[in-house]
Amino acid sequence: MDYFSIAATLTVLSAVFGYINVKFLKLPITIGLMIITIVFTLVVVVIGQFDDTLLLKEKELISQIDFKTVLLDIMLSFLLFAGALHTNFTQLKVQRWPVFVFATLGVLMSTFLVGIIMFYVLQLVGLQVDFIYCLLFGALISPTDPIAVLGILKKAGVPKKLETKIVGESLFNDGVGVVIFLTIFNIASSPTGNVEVLEIVKLFGIEVIGGILLGAILGWVTYRMMRSIDDYEIEVIITIAAVMGGTHVAQNLHMSAPLAMVTAGLIVGNDTVRNSAMSKITEMYVDKFWELIDVLLNTILFVMIGMEMLVLTFEGSYIIAGLLGIPIVLLARFVSLWGPIKFFDKKLEFVPNTNIIMTWGGLRGGISIALALSLTQEMHKELFLVITYIIVAFSIIGQGLTVEPIVKKLTKPKT
Repeated sequence: MDYFSIAATLTVLSAVFGYINVKFLKLPITIGLMIITIVFTLVVVVIGQFDDTLLLKEKELISQIDFKTVLLDIMLSFLLFAGALHTNFTQLKVQRWPVFVFATLGVLMSTFLVGIIMFYVLQLVGLQVDFIYCLLFGALISPTDPIAVLGILKKAGVPKKLETKIVGESLFNDGVGVVIFLTIFNIASSPTGNVEVLEIVKLFGIEVIGGILLGAILGWVTYRMMRSIDDYEIEVIITIAAVMGGTHVAQNLHMSAPLAMVTAGLIVGNDTVRNSAMSKITEMYVDKFWELIDVLLNTILFVMIGMEMLVLTFEGSYIIAGLLGIPIVLLARFVSLWGPIKFFDKKLEFVPNTNIIMTWGGLRGGISIALALSLTQEMHKELFLVITYIIVAFSIIGQGLTVEPIVKKLTKPKT
């Protein structure tokens, strides 16, 4: 199939599944599409036992999609810019230090906790995996997915202060998580198993700091251009150019495109910039356009995630490891957040039960699957892909469906 046929098929499926969700299930889009696509795929598998025509077509479709490239190199920039554009910059500025610590030290601690525990758990189920590869899994599963988080929190009724922490962390921690993943990946790929500290510092500096600086420059240039004219059509095109051009520049300079897009989106979406650079009609068109892009790419992404199960190797020990991985990842997140929350609690007056809500509301999504797909066979790609898929499916469906009642119960004032 050519690229247009693949895109057309995914868009049609997204429209049909989205319609079914809105008409009958009425679930948040990420959860609804994930459930519908998994059910659809399972039905195709059952039908395939009698007539495999449709099954082979679906397998052909999903096998021709380079999930990692499509998500990390193309879709993620648009989704993060759209998410950052609608994030409360003022609240984020107040919460900047806990968000920074959650997105850096929190992800790093979670990476090591997951890696260490999984190393011993995999041995218990009869799977011998080197520690460095378990650590690599810890790096790919620790970042929360802003795409999944943003879609579900909108309907969960999370208090604004807490929502800012969760959204802010998820917007930044995937960029940091990718850098940690790449660092461990380089160590695991090295013949000696060692990478110099200077190389790690250089990688971190170029990817993270360079990405944020590039995003700040992009945001400022976009703001200046929008301020100097009053034409909503061209101003919308300028925002598209900022994302596409900025992503291209970041990739060529080996900077973090996700962090660049988050920074640019926060600047362009800032109330001060909106009031001075956008007329009311421009603001409406910019917001509506990026909301539509957000919804469209979200629907396609979660249809792709649901269909990805067709290319997995579901062995018994892999499934058991995946099921055991769910509480391990949740425990690691809870522990990694505990210290920073205690440290900042008195200064910023956190919402009661912040740690529990952030642990349960920190969903995993397509980014983890994309990183798992980039593993080599030597790194036990099939095993970690199945474990990642099980954790992501539980996260989006299990945690996503229950986060709203849990938030309401835990934030309800005591009488």
